[in-house]
Amino acid sequence: MKKTIVIYGSSTGTCEGIAQTIARKLGVKALSVINLTADVINENDNLLLGTSSWGSGEMQDDWYDGVKVLAETGLSGKTVALFGCGDSDSNSDTFCGGMSELYKAAKEAGANILEGVSADDYTFDESESVVDGKFVGLALDNMNEEDKTEKRINAWLEKIKPAL
Repeated sequence: MKKTIVIYGSSTGTCEGIAQTIARKLGVKALSVINLTADVINENDNLLLGTSSWGSGEMQDDWYDGVKVLAETGLSGKTVALFGCGDSDSNSDTFCGGMSELYKAAKEAGANILEGVSADDYTFDESESVVDGKFVGLALDNMNEEDKTEKRINAWLEKIKPAL
């Protein structure tokens, strides 16, 4: 596996916990987006970017500065995988919408973005993060489906590991 880092934005600690789990399973570091710099991007080949979703599906607040760093540094030649957490009960019409903003930012910065997971096993009404029946990354609902989180992380990591 090439040099990989997990970068997350978390307000309540849920996304941070998920990022730590993913990083531990891959044997890499997790870093809060608050600490994201051009050097961090340049030192890594693979970036796993995670955000929680807020309001009407916005990404976590700290990511607004983070996406500027992605844009200014550029992600050409980088492999990016996305993950997001949301609440499919309370925010059924914007579930994991924050991932969509990260997807657009990474794509505009020139990243090779790995395929996401099928939306079939989820219960929600709408999400900007779904394209052609798939999320743009790994969607997790630790509020209502915490029992599925570990299985979803493991399946996703098995799917993306060959590309890392």
